[in-house]
Amino acid sequence: MPWPWRRKAKRTLARLVVEGPIAGPTRKRVLKALRQIEERGCPALLLRIDSPGGTVGDSQEIHAAITRLREKGCRVVASFGNISASGGVYISVAAETIVANPGTITGSIGVILRGNNLSRLLERIGIQFETVKSGLYKDILAPDRALTPAERQLLQELIDASYGQFVSAVASGRQLSEDTVRAFADGRVFTGAQARDLGLVDALGDEELARRMACELAGLDPEKTKPVTFGRPPKRFGGLLPGRAQWRALSEAISLEMAWSGQPLWLFRP
Repeated sequence: MPWPWRRKAKRTLARLVVEGPIAGPTRKRVLKALRQIEERGCPALLLRIDSPGGTVGDSQEIHAAITRLREKGCRVVASFGNISASGGVYISVAAETIVANPGTITGSIGVILRGNNLSRLLERIGIQFETVKSGLYKDILAPDRALTPAERQLLQELIDASYGQFVSAVASGRQLSEDTVRAFADGRVFTGAQARDLGLVDALGDEELARRMACELAGLDPEKTKPVTFGRPPKRFGGLLPGRAQWRALSEAISLEMAWSGQPLWLFRP
């Protein structure tokens, strides 16, 4: 006889929120929650996304985990909040159904890589870097000089390869041809309503509509089934302080410019 908690799990609608930039801490939290949902045998997952995207590898790992969950029989419905762009789109196409608000900002399918050329500033203040390297490209995107034409070509090839992976995932997940996806996957953003017309979204509505759709797909009663949230982010003391939203936005902006400098990103950067 199965344990009572496992019988209960068979009637559980799991809910998981992916919020903010998709990077290390978010990836760890989301992957842990997806493992818990898989272990408990939940029949459906409501995946709430409110993210501008993030790093390529982290987005791919979450996409792969959602795909494995579906292969185990879990029905997955994605719900877009205020924004689900770039890497947010990538993880969403692992779901079988996507719901967006009409005004959701989505799209931004593409790859961006940025470095900081501070050579003029460093020259003004009298700072010079001395570099010893093992290979021609070892200090590519160094902040004290501009890219050479050969370096720019090398990075463009890297970006093009990552972009091809993105297009392939969207085409497969949304059952579109790659040519169709490439026609609008040039980095532009869309509203939820525009995304539906392009085939990126299945239906327009709020999270409640997505919840009901997930219940119906899994054979759960929408009137009696409430979602159980997995992977809640830890509460921090800073959340009690005034201006926490502004501080969080500033922290994320600094992280993007410094910690992620030189990394290919699937990220919407207005």
